Order: sequence, then C-alpha cells, then structure tokens
Amino acid sequence: MENAEIARVLSEIADLLELTGGNPFKVRAYRRAAQVIDVHPSPVAPLWRAGGLAELPGIGEHIAEKIGELVDTGECREHARLATQVPPGVLEMLSLEGVGPKTVAAVWKGLGVSDLAGLEAACRSGRVLEAPRVGAVRAAAILAAIERHRGRAGRMPLHRALEHADAILARLRQVPGVSRAEAAGSLRRRKETVGDIDLLVASADAGPVVRAFTRLPGVAAALAEGPTKASVRLRAGIQVDLRVLPPESFGAALHYFTGSKTHNIALRTRAMKLGLKVSEYGVFDRAGRRVGGAAEEDVFRAVGLPFIPPELREGAGEIEAAEANALPRLVEESDLLGDLHVHSRASSDGRSELEELAARGRALGRRYLAVTDHSRARPLGLDGPHLEAHAAAVRALDARLGGRPRLLAGVEVDVLPTGELDLPLDVLRGLDCVVAAVHSRLADPAPRMTERIVRALRSGAVHVLAHPTGRALGSRDPSALDLGRVLSVAREEGVALEVNAMPERLDLGDVGCRAARAAGVPVVISSDAHEASQLENLRHGVWVARRGWLEAKDVLNTLPPDELQRRLRRRTARTRTRTATTTP
Repeated sequence: MENAEIARVLSEIADLLELTGGNPFKVRAYRRAAQVIDVHPSPVAPLWRAGGLAELPGIGEHIAEKIGELVDTGECREHARLATQVPPGVLEMLSLEGVGPKTVAAVWKGLGVSDLAGLEAACRSGRVLEAPRVGAVRAAAILAAIERHRGRAGRMPLHRALEHADAILARLRQVPGVSRAEAAGSLRRRKETVGDIDLLVASADAGPVVRAFTRLPGVAAALAEGPTKASVRLRAGIQVDLRVLPPESFGAALHYFTGSKTHNIALRTRAMKLGLKVSEYGVFDRAGRRVGGAAEEDVFRAVGLPFIPPELREGAGEIEAAEANALPRLVEESDLLGDLHVHSRASSDGRSELEELAARGRALGRRYLAVTDHSRARPLGLDGPHLEAHAAAVRALDARLGGRPRLLAGVEVDVLPTGELDLPLDVLRGLDCVVAAVHSRLADPAPRMTERIVRALRSGAVHVLAHPTGRALGSRDPSALDLGRVLSVAREEGVALEVNAMPERLDLGDVGCRAARAAGVPVVISSDAHEASQLENLRHGVWVARRGWLEAKDVLNTLPPDELQRRLRRRTARTRTRTATTTP
C-alpha cells in the first residue's frame, strides 16, 4: 500500500475517533502520523518490514502496528471497527473548509443529517439553525463551503497521484516486452491537482500489459479492458487509463496524451500548414508516409520547433516563445543551493533537532538552511528572548559544523490582522532571514488582506513572504488578494515571494510565479520542512516554478551562500537606515 493511501486511512481514524468521542491526544497522534506519512519522500512499507517505522517522528509503536497492518494486509481492524459507528457521508462533511468535528457531530447527532445533500438541505431550509452555535452567517458559510467542495471533487493532489502512478509504472516495466512506460496527461505537466492518471506503455504485445494492469494491487474495479487499452479505478478513488502502443508510435503518443488540448491544437494546426499530420500514432506527410513518432522530439522537429518542456504546454504562449527561440531555461532542482524556510523542535510543530536538519541537509547537498521556527502568535511559538536564545544556538551549531551546511538564524513571523509583525523590529533585525506569513483570518476580504500584507512588507524587516495566498489544496481556497499590488510593493521593498513546496500548499502557484517573474520580483522555493526528511520536498516547488516559466536567475535560493547572505544583509541594512532617518 502506498503512503498516500496509508495516510488517508490514518486521517480517517482520527476523524472517526473525534466524531465518536475518542481521546483527544489519540486523535492528534493519528493526525500527526497521517501528515508525516503523506509527505514522507519514500515508501514507508520497507521501513515497517525492517522494523524502523517507529523511528519516524510522530510514529509510535501503536500507530506503527496499524500501519503495518495496512502494509501487510491492505486493511486496518481499528479503522473498520470505527467505520461501523459513523455513516460514510458524515466523513465527507468533515472535508468541508471551515467545518470542524464539533459542527459535524452536532448536525449528525442532533439533527440526523448524515451526508452533504442533507446538510445542504438543512442549511437552505433553516433547520441547521437548530444545531448549537450555528447561526445564519454560519449557515451561509457552510453552503459556500459545500459549493467549493463540489468544485474540487474528483481531483487528487499531485504528490499523491504521482505516488500511485510511479508504483503502477514500476510494475508495468517488469512485464516482458515492455520497452518504456511513462505517465502522460496533467500529471506529466505537473498540474497541482489531477482528475485522473494517464499511463502509456511501449510494447509490441499489448495483451500481457493490459492483463497485468487490470490485476494490479490497489485496483478496486476494472472499468474497461480492450486489446490495447484499459481503465481502472483505484481504491484511492482515482481513475487510471492505460494505452499500449508499438514502440514506433510511443513518442507521438506521449506528446498527444500529455496535452494540453490547447497546446495540441496549436501544434497540429502548425503541422497542417506544413503539409503534415500529427496524431498519437506518429507524424505523417501528405502521402501518408511516417516521418517520425518514435521519439517525442520527432514531433517538435517536424514542425520546426525546439522541444517544449511538458510543464509549459498549456497554450499560454509556449508555441510563440519556441518560434522566437525564447523559451526559458527552466529552473532545475539541482539549481537550488539551499532552503530558507525550515522548522526545528524549538517551536510547536517542528519534529527534528537542529543537528538532524543539518545532517540531512548536508546529505542532500544543501549549502545553507535557514532555521525559521514560529513566532509567539502560533501555539508554543517563540517570543523575543526565546528567539534570541534559539538564534544563538543555531549560530553556535553553524560554527561547530564549519558552515557545512551554513545555518542561518531566522524566524517565521506571523503577520497579525493589523499588518503588524508578531515580534519587535529590533529582534527581527538581529536575524539572518525573516519569513513573514499569514496564518489567521484567511477569509478576510481582498482589500483588508492586501493592506495587511502590504503593511508587513513595508515594515522593512521581512526578507520573504511565505505561502502568500494561504491555500491548502483540496481543503482551503486561496485568500482573496490583490497579487499585483503585493508584487509591486515587494519589488519596491526588495522582498521575495515564496513557493512553498509542502505538497498540500504549492503556494505561490504557477500563475503567481509567472506574475512575479513579469514584475521582477524574485521567488524563493522553500520546503517548509517540519522534520528532516521533508527537506526533500523542494522538488514539488520546482515543478510549480517550472510551470510558472521561472529560470534559475528568478529564484533567490539558487545563489551561493555568500552572495545570498550579502543580499539578505543589504535588506537589513536598508531597514536600519530607514529607521534611523524616520525616528524623531
């Protein structure tokens, strides 16, 4: 069983426990374990078999045993037991943005509402007002959350879809006669969420591939099965479509099924003007002779274009840029030299010691890490004196390690509803890297949210604006925000905007990245790691940046350590000068 499915079951256990009055500490333990497993960069099944699963942060012996059940049998007795106590539709209500277990329990147990349709009807009729702590404003908010939920329905976050696709491809590559097996569609274009998974296989004999595919572990139902294609639905809920092609057509098919539709239409139109036909079977001239198709590059070469990376194929100017030889040299994960948003045990939700973070960073080739634990507005966050002591500890460890990697003392400081920062400016100015973030009142209207962020950027103390829109994929929409105004102020103030690489955030998104590039505002790709293994999450942010047309020169943490620190110090020096000239 893949990590994503294990994490889903653990999360459901937490929900079921909360709905049935379970121990709050147990609920939190399952939630934490689900998050750790969901974003763990490698499969946890081998860890279980080697007896090392309980060594992961947040995974105790009890939960490790439950994970082991899932790995060994695909089932968990605790989950099955709890599931008999709660109607299935009640769990779906918990996925509504801003609707917590107390509200769901109240409408289920008090009003007999057991699914989304019933909740919507209760809101529209006014019956939901009979539930404790639900007024007219709350009822309207629940209705809006239902609409947003339906708009997201059927889509899976990229990192989970990738895990399922990679596991299936690994098995299909073992089928005799298979020469290539790749993902296509929106997954290959690295869209932040996907509606289904498209897989292509090159083989002269499709039968064994189709049979192996429909009988894979994790398949809940075979939806269709033909000579060269098949569709299944996984237990995780997502549909997977397979096509098997002869090797001489694989490149053309990979291009065709990668899409997007708009990109494909533009390229086929260009081919027609040149007297060519491009399809999933190859590239053909007017006489119907094949002129290419085994390699994807054949398609672009035939129409006189350089290879266009999959992430750019959205019909958003990539054909024109290719014609003008102006395609960006997209940023690569290897271009990133460090990470400017990392959490340790010093504040509430970090799970690794400084030494563990440094060791993992060094193993990954990171040349610097900014340790940016939470400020005091967050639960168990750091106040001024504790932050100064923590910064001293970071710098002392950096000295002991000889800068391998270089450790920067920083903070993730909350932007309060007023736009003020959560810590005094004199404390913030003593740090190497200040990352500012909004964590509260994320549903404020656009003018208020925009001015809140603008005020924080103009404080002079901020180096990076973290996860600028506050979104959580699949559960929370982006905050309303005038991004153009934020970018304009960020450029004036010398502040970078973050692409937060936590798989459930990916914030800024690709459209925001492209806007930042156009505005001349640098981007930082940060892991927001809360334990050492999550330092590997940078790759997710790189995919977003590539979709946003970013090059290495657009990304601040591609700079070498000395140059980066000079850049950060110039910002701090500018702040001190401004403060000195404005202080009466």
